[in-house]
Amino acid sequence: MSRPVRKKAARKSPAERSAEIADAACTIALEHGLYALTLRSVAAQVDVAPALVAHYQPNMDALVANTFGTIVARELAEVGELLAERDTPRTRLALLLETLLDGTRDDVTLIWVEAWALGRRNEALAERVRTEMDEWRTFLQAIIEEGVAAGEFETDDAASVAWQVLGMIDGLNAHALVRWEDSGGRGTRIGHAVEGMLGLPAAALASR
Repeated sequence: MSRPVRKKAARKSPAERSAEIADAACTIALEHGLYALTLRSVAAQVDVAPALVAHYQPNMDALVANTFGTIVARELAEVGELLAERDTPRTRLALLLETLLDGTRDDVTLIWVEAWALGRRNEALAERVRTEMDEWRTFLQAIIEEGVAAGEFETDDAASVAWQVLGMIDGLNAHALVRWEDSGGRGTRIGHAVEGMLGLPAAALASR
């Protein structure tokens, strides 16, 4: 049985080829998960030989780690821009809970869940996961601290509250991937808990 003949790869600069491979890895990860990232899958996405991918990305663990980091850092930047449109810490926090829990970002949730699992055997990925988790906690902690300073929130440990909120978000989003319980009520469930942690009246985070 004959195999299809691959066209000779167009000549590109090293920077262009590296960017093309990185973009292809992100596309595969978002569509199929980090587990789908292999030399063959990336090569097929770019339509080049696996050896060419290996030339630019000789370490697949590093490619997986960098792909994870690119995707989640991009999401954090996107969320930051979205929240910047709100003028108070309370409305920013309410919008953050909504956008992270409404199901529209489940492709990135899958990236996180698989990264936690793969990171047990991929130290480069584990290190990147820890870094990105720290970035998210810093981001959320800043919102909480601004709310305390403005008299909107009440807590003497913004770092712990941020850690707990992120843990709840990650947990419920992971549950939703397997459709456990009613995934449509994720935001409401967490909202009630966060209101209690920050001394807010009931439903204060329900309205933006």
